[in-house]
Amino acid sequence: MIVLVAPLNWGLGHATRCVPLIRRLLSEGHEVVLGGDGDSLTLLRRHFPELRFIPLAPLRLRYSRGRSQVGAMLRALPRLLWSSIEDHMMLRTYMQQYPFDMVISDNRFGLYTNRTKCVYMTHQLFIRLPRGWRWLEPLVRALHARIYNRYSEVWVPDYEDAEQSLSGELSHHPGTQNDKLRYIGPLSRFEGMTEEDGRYRADVVAVLSGLEPQRTMLEQQIKQRYQNSEQEVLIVQGLVGRPRTTLRRGHITIVPQLTDKEMRGALLHAHHIIARSGYSTIMDLHTLGVLDRAELIPTPGQPEQQYLAHAIGEATYRHHDGRNA
Repeated sequence: MIVLVAPLNWGLGHATRCVPLIRRLLSEGHEVVLGGDGDSLTLLRRHFPELRFIPLAPLRLRYSRGRSQVGAMLRALPRLLWSSIEDHMMLRTYMQQYPFDMVISDNRFGLYTNRTKCVYMTHQLFIRLPRGWRWLEPLVRALHARIYNRYSEVWVPDYEDAEQSLSGELSHHPGTQNDKLRYIGPLSRFEGMTEEDGRYRADVVAVLSGLEPQRTMLEQQIKQRYQNSEQEVLIVQGLVGRPRTTLRRGHITIVPQLTDKEMRGALLHAHHIIARSGYSTIMDLHTLGVLDRAELIPTPGQPEQQYLAHAIGEATYRHHDGRNA
């Protein structure tokens, strides 16, 4: 079976959670073709340099510097719509060259065709909007459902049991039930890994991700917080397009990126982890069993991350409270 796997280029999380999915497909003997654009496609190509790849519609987005992203998202809507249309047209063209038996789209809205089985993967069936805009949530949810109902199946990378769920109401809201839903369990690039590289060990590990300029702003905040600290701090910038360099400033080590083995070793040995509360990051930390060491900082103005940071924080508190009782 020939399978196209294509994540949305919105941060790196959509790509990192496709890594274990691609490994599973390859282990089952399927041929995988990578699809996408920008840093997401670069990340997948570095993990699987032997695989063929096809470029899809580019999507270059930026956040605002403020605490609201409403303006940035409104400005991005035309680009998001056009890239979805381009994806749809490009897939029709590619189908003439590659007889895909399955297409797996991680949140790329337009990557469907009636010529083969198409899967839409998302954890956010229930889209949360900023306060003041929540009256529009039923409409946005209906529009999203109209998109993913064009696909053969909808895969949710979470536990089916709502009590175990990592994404909470984002994927288990009563209004999101659908016959096409398949809960496939959390996806993490650290899934099944036992090896680790110990060259990057630190008391505090900060894993940066997301769109600019908020990614850089968080990096600057972390540097300021620990500039006079005696703790060893490792900052992983999440810049896959940068050369592999290491910058040392006092007790702070800064690297653009790490391999999965290096990242696994760094996270397992850290006493404190700082990261955005993106869902793929949460799945990674959950898989390693270090979620209770994490300080999850939502991107300002991003309701999904704000919800996840609060929900995970509450769950961690209940876990510790019950364990210590």
